[in-house]
Amino acid sequence: MTQSTGNGGREYDPDTEHNFPDERLNAVLDEITTDPEITTYLDAQNVNAVARKGYNDHGAKHIEIVRNRALCLYDLLKGGGVACNGAVDQGLEEADEAVIIALAATLHDIGHVVHRDDHVYYSIPLAADLLDRLIPQLGFYDTAEAVRLKAEVLHAILCHHTEEDPLTTEAGIIRVADALDMERGRSRIPYEKGGRGINTLSSRAIENVSLREGNGKAVLVEIEMVNAAGVYQVDNLLKAKLDGSGLEEHVRIVAVNKRSEDQLVERIEL
Repeated sequence: MTQSTGNGGREYDPDTEHNFPDERLNAVLDEITTDPEITTYLDAQNVNAVARKGYNDHGAKHIEIVRNRALCLYDLLKGGGVACNGAVDQGLEEADEAVIIALAATLHDIGHVVHRDDHVYYSIPLAADLLDRLIPQLGFYDTAEAVRLKAEVLHAILCHHTEEDPLTTEAGIIRVADALDMERGRSRIPYEKGGRGINTLSSRAIENVSLREGNGKAVLVEIEMVNAAGVYQVDNLLKAKLDGSGLEEHVRIVAVNKRSEDQLVERIEL
């Protein structure tokens, strides 16, 4: 049993066997989760998004969830025989696929420190500066490899935005994983401050998201809703991220409304 099926695809466990070489990834995770500059960015990027604009969480917790689910999604895709092309096209190793995913998931939203609007485009130069410092200190890459790894991370960061087309499997994983952080905890702060917009209310309707091996597809995403407002998260946000990701043929999405008295929407499947 892989890590992803063992815990509902919610958290990446470095101590469990995976469908990919994980030693390099695990070393990188130790670095990026303790780096003081990165951790400060993750806290600071929530100021514009939540405190000033009233959006759902885009800070450290969001990043942790997206990174975990991106790695779980990657694990399941690899187990289902889905090939990645980002690292291999650059002449990098299979072990670097997960490194690209982890770095991109960690840095994809840092442009929020500049502004919520068009944040993805601000994320690119900020992430580039961080990567120029971080990649050499990891000790795995020469100059040419560092440039190529950086290029793939920046591509994946850019393409979490639905306006940009992912050209790699790694980028598609980041795009979909970003939308998989949809459970009610993400909207706690704006809800408690009185926010009742569609993003907040629809997120409050999502109780649980899990990733498992699919029946006929590499990945099954199971979503439990407590009312029909959750359809917005599934259809308008997750579906929009899945469309054009390159993963459409490999991911099945099933959302179920658990509240029997609310029969406006009982079940949807993408």
